[in-house]
Amino acid sequence: MTLDPLTAYVGAFVDELSESGVEDVVISPGSRSTPLALMFTQHPKIKGLLSVDERSAAFFALGIAKVKEKPVALVCTSGTAAANYYPAIIEAAISHVPLLVLTADRPHELRDVGAPQAIDQIGLYGKYVKWFHEMALPEMDDRILQYVRSNANRAYAVSMDAKKGPVQLNFPFREPLIPNYNAPDAFTYGKKTNQGAYRSFFSGKRELSEQLITELKDKLETVEKGVIVCGPGTYNHGVEPIIDLAEKYQLPIFADPLSPLRKGEHNKDLVIEHYDALLKTDVIRDWKPELVIRFGAMPVSKAYTQYVQKHSDCEFWIIDEGEDWRDPTHSQGRMIFTDTKKFAEGLTVNAHKLGSETSWTNNWMKANEIAQYEKDKFVEIDDLFEGKIFSQIENLIPNDTALFVGNSMPIRDLDSFFGKTSKSIQFIANRGANGIDGVISSALGVASSGRKTVLVIGDLSFYHDMNGLLAAKMYELDITIVLVNNSGGGIFSFLPQAKHPEHFEQLFGTPIDISFEKATNLYDGQYHLVQSWLGFAEVFAKCIDEKGLKVIELQTNREENVHLHKQYWGNINTAIESQLGKLSDD
Repeated sequence: MTLDPLTAYVGAFVDELSESGVEDVVISPGSRSTPLALMFTQHPKIKGLLSVDERSAAFFALGIAKVKEKPVALVCTSGTAAANYYPAIIEAAISHVPLLVLTADRPHELRDVGAPQAIDQIGLYGKYVKWFHEMALPEMDDRILQYVRSNANRAYAVSMDAKKGPVQLNFPFREPLIPNYNAPDAFTYGKKTNQGAYRSFFSGKRELSEQLITELKDKLETVEKGVIVCGPGTYNHGVEPIIDLAEKYQLPIFADPLSPLRKGEHNKDLVIEHYDALLKTDVIRDWKPELVIRFGAMPVSKAYTQYVQKHSDCEFWIIDEGEDWRDPTHSQGRMIFTDTKKFAEGLTVNAHKLGSETSWTNNWMKANEIAQYEKDKFVEIDDLFEGKIFSQIENLIPNDTALFVGNSMPIRDLDSFFGKTSKSIQFIANRGANGIDGVISSALGVASSGRKTVLVIGDLSFYHDMNGLLAAKMYELDITIVLVNNSGGGIFSFLPQAKHPEHFEQLFGTPIDISFEKATNLYDGQYHLVQSWLGFAEVFAKCIDEKGLKVIELQTNREENVHLHKQYWGNINTAIESQLGKLSDD
């Protein structure tokens, strides 16, 4: 039996994505995308998930791709449907998440002539995709079918190579749009053999020359006051080598919560998890490093950024596997594009400076112990203090759980109040563009992988993405959402805008005053309002063990939250001055 061109063409494309490694597709409903939607759904090795709202769909796919660390396909019809994918594509580009964005389109004769549901989709996402290609119209021709498989394979490879990210393929389809998806040979055309992908993809690790490694090692062995900074990133393979590097040269490690250094069973003696609070103190701000070695992206901590700017004349080595220029402080030194593991190992092989203790490192460790003691005291507070949420979760969250954290205050409180843990916790956040849109959808994408998932989110972020809760209902996903309701944008209360009360609430506070219980009920979820920490612990433990969508709401006060944060930082500042005094960093 000879298939029609549409079925053979789309079948070859979908099958090649599967052979390349795609396991998941998120489909937005529409007519022009019918060939892709039906063929993806029919393919036996690809899991198809429908998401009605395109903006939510794109963030849902983003969450799946984050937790699986491999490309997820995303399908939509023509017109503004594709435009609604844009925020998630921007996030994917900046945070290096691989997405395959497959936009259906009108054929060329129906473009720019006033046809319905037609916009200019050529290069729609600009520089935020790694590769764009306008696919040829379907034909039954061996060369075209090989071209289809080759481009499917290429799209996968480009999204995964070096700096991971999204790609877009635009598919013009003429009517009729219904492929013969039940045909037994629907996915076989254009393939020369039955052995795997049409084209194999290999990518090597970047390594530095022996000469440069020796030069860097010689420099490092002269450094008395160095710091390793581990920012957000997925360089799990580099954890042990980084720890080894720190121990060999006695360097403290500032570990962002989105780095892989704060959690797991490795030695954390040199990990300074309270660096954000410490860098706010008068004493420690003046501790000047000679060298800063940074892995991953810039940390969440604003205090760290200010510390770098204060000591901008020291030397900086920024190690980036994705060959990205991520340094908003414009620090002097070296941009080093190489594999994290190989870099750290290269600097420790035959190193002469082997673990000799220094007052510099000891002082950082003493300061971290002081901050830990002050934190432990402070979180005994009975008030519904937002920072305490994360100290509670640190104790209550089970091993092997994904903790997704919203932007603005939640991610900062995670940094400050969730310490080092031996648990296997995967911390996840959308820190590329740092937006508050799509957070629920992204977290549900993580939950769809089957991993136990907890989301901590503010009320405005929750409101922004309530449509995303539909996925929890449709696919019976298990997620526990801790909703921090401070009646508006809590982070603005920490900013200079708060000093202008005549316009603050209208423009920045933006209280929305809606019933989140009703929103939860709309999507068949369980809702709990907690008013004490004992109640929170009991409800959290119960929700973790139950199936489905669970929302735990804590209602906090913005002004009181600012006061308590400042009190906490003040306590640490006083303790540091009292116990370390004007201690020299010598």
